[in-house]
Amino acid sequence: MKKEVASIPFTTYQKYAIFILAITQFSVILDFMIMSPLGDTMMKSLSMKPSQFGLAVSAYAFSAGISGLLTAGFADKYDRKKLLLFFYTGFILGTLLCGVANNFLFLIVARVVTGLFGGVIGSISMAIITDIFDIHHRGRVMGFIQMGFGASQVLGVPISLYLANIGGWQSPFIMVAVLSLAIAVFIVIKMRPVTKHLELQHDRNALSHLLRTVAKKDYRVAFMATALLSIGGFMMMPFGSAFAINNLRISAQQLPTLFMVGGVSTLLFMPLVGKLSDKVDKFKIFVGGSLWMIVVVILYTHLGVSPLWLAIVFNILMMFGIMSRMIPSSALTTGIPEMEDRGAFMSINASLSQIAGGIAAAVGGMIVVQKDKFSPLEHYDTLGYVVCGVTFVAMLLVYRVDRVVKRKLHESKV
Repeated sequence: MKKEVASIPFTTYQKYAIFILAITQFSVILDFMIMSPLGDTMMKSLSMKPSQFGLAVSAYAFSAGISGLLTAGFADKYDRKKLLLFFYTGFILGTLLCGVANNFLFLIVARVVTGLFGGVIGSISMAIITDIFDIHHRGRVMGFIQMGFGASQVLGVPISLYLANIGGWQSPFIMVAVLSLAIAVFIVIKMRPVTKHLELQHDRNALSHLLRTVAKKDYRVAFMATALLSIGGFMMMPFGSAFAINNLRISAQQLPTLFMVGGVSTLLFMPLVGKLSDKVDKFKIFVGGSLWMIVVVILYTHLGVSPLWLAIVFNILMMFGIMSRMIPSSALTTGIPEMEDRGAFMSINASLSQIAGGIAAAVGGMIVVQKDKFSPLEHYDTLGYVVCGVTFVAMLLVYRVDRVVKRKLHESKV
């Protein structure tokens, strides 16, 4: 029965919804992704110390996390399309401010504004997906939506670096703002209102709705799982380029190739993993991806000076493991909240993901040591072991999420 449901083709409007949400995610992810490759240029242009640049990066994550908590109580009180447009407009404004920033303080303010609005967009998109698609289709849908991550590496990062070389580091942010404005127009014209959840609202005010959402035990299990998954992801990511350059001895000129090949691999893997999640079992795919990633992380973090091809191979293997965890776990999480709680649930979930990611990056910075800017990173292998340990705990929590989702599906059939 499950295979028959999963094989039902999407309607024309569902395909459009997937496309518009995917390119929306692409723009938001690209805004976040380009900070790392532009780091050296930005620090020199704005006379920033590495610690200041780190603050500029984390400012987005923490402001996004705070925004998610503040807006959670209101997330189910409005048409989700209008909510998406409101926050996407603020995101465009914040990105534009990044493009005109001319000093460190201005940049911090711009990143905070961008995070306040951009950090909520993912949770609104997830709520829309959950409203439009049933649980049996969400693996496939998440496979396409998450392609924004791969597309940002394949197209966004190389194009951004090219524009930065021509017109300065501000150019990529201006590009993202213009692209996002065009996407906003498409949302206005083509996306239908998403209001079915409004018929089920019972809480009189936003605070009671927020507290009621947090109070549910099943929801808290999903929140904890998401936080741990974010910790495992964010611990290594900020130091990936530094490890490649200083330990593997990959040149700065070869980095775009590493990004691009890794991005292409995710574009190929995501639809496949999404289909397998729907046809086989989401939790089994998640466990397989987690175990795969643990092995790859241990091997990768112990590498010394290596040729580019070997770094590319490990990057592809790593991406496959990450996608095999991200897609099924995201699809499972969408099966937890009731329709009337989805907006609040997704906002809180995204908020905890951002905050946990910010904390993970800070803790990772405490573990990894570099004597000077040209020396290899030390204790990167220790960081890998910590990530593996967190991954094992996350597997236990996602197992509990899987049990809750399957219980709900069983109850809905009775």
